[in-house]
Amino acid sequence: MSDTHIQWMAAAIFAIALVHTFTVKQFERLSHRYPRHAGLFHLLGEVEVVFGFWAIVLIIGLALGTGGADALAYAESRNYTEPLFVFVVMVIAASRPVLLTVMNLSDRLARMLPASTPVATAWLGLAAVPLLGSLITEPAAMTIAALMLAPQVFRPMVPERAKYFALGVLFVNVSIGGTLTSYAAPPVLMVAATWQWDSAFMLANFGWKAAIAVCINATAATFVLRDSLNAAPSGASTPVVPVPWPVVAVHLGFLAGVVLLAHHPVAFLALFLMFLGFTQAYGRHQSPLILKEALLVGFFLAGLVVLGGMQQWWLQPIVSSLAPLQLFFGALGLTAITDNAALTYLGSLIVGMSDESKYMLVAGAVAGGGLTVIANAPNPAGVALLKRGFADETISAGGLLMGALAPTCVAAAAFLLL
Repeated sequence: MSDTHIQWMAAAIFAIALVHTFTVKQFERLSHRYPRHAGLFHLLGEVEVVFGFWAIVLIIGLALGTGGADALAYAESRNYTEPLFVFVVMVIAASRPVLLTVMNLSDRLARMLPASTPVATAWLGLAAVPLLGSLITEPAAMTIAALMLAPQVFRPMVPERAKYFALGVLFVNVSIGGTLTSYAAPPVLMVAATWQWDSAFMLANFGWKAAIAVCINATAATFVLRDSLNAAPSGASTPVVPVPWPVVAVHLGFLAGVVLLAHHPVAFLALFLMFLGFTQAYGRHQSPLILKEALLVGFFLAGLVVLGGMQQWWLQPIVSSLAPLQLFFGALGLTAITDNAALTYLGSLIVGMSDESKYMLVAGAVAGGGLTVIANAPNPAGVALLKRGFADETISAGGLLMGALAPTCVAAAAFLLL
């Protein structure tokens, strides 16, 4: 099989995987209609399975076309640091001591704001926690925000349209909320070293604009949700359960260590194994770890790494041929069909790109990070943790796209006009 045929096969499989993400809800409905094959349809209806499944199809296709050794060599040549990191940080950030610490702090802050406590808590979950992602990384912020908001916002009694709007706001805010520093947002991290963008540069050129957009989006979402929030049962928020401060300190230490070692998988996986041992030793202070959800998200992202690694041949010519303003809107649109970190990485390979084009590429990539599940690495984590609150326990790709349009426009306007 020639290189051209391999490229077209990889592009076709990527396109099929993309279409699959938009039809997962239909597979869930088929599982109810045909109970004899419900297991298969339910598996194909799990959005976290989609890209991993089609990545396996790609590797099988490569093995048939070029030989098993070449297919394995390609699979082993990919960098899986990001999927591994997201898996680890999801489990630690969702642990009971970390989550309760953040929620207790959020409850205290909510009582100080000029709004009812449920409304103020939801606003903090949609605004403050995504901005916190600039310190603890976006995947950790997504995990904490999703678990905070799930019992209050993403529950069956809340109207579906309102939930999709809130989901779009959360995804967009997490995507742009990590731009206050140079290490927390994957699309920024891909270019920071090459273009010599430090955290001071990010704060001055991106961060303050992102903070304004995050606050506007969160305010709009809480306004839409206000009746549902005030009508929520008193038990909708997680009760304060005391956890000894040494246990909390150890958990926060593990989280900080993993964040600091985010680019060194051997090191952060060693910390993770120590974390697992600690949770077993002090099991009475723990809730069940979200290992299944985190593994599914890691599988999704690993599949995206495998599939996305063979799309450079058509993506890079598009990116390199656009003028700055065209590049902004091109990146905004392309992000919906490919990971925004992969997009900015391709931009970092272009020699002689102007400073304006660099800004436009990254701004468009992060602004469009909430449009689809694959647009930003933390999005699959949010889907895995929040889908039970939606009809059929699945999140519609079309519903997410519609819900994210308005907050995406706010983010785009902030980066273009401020």
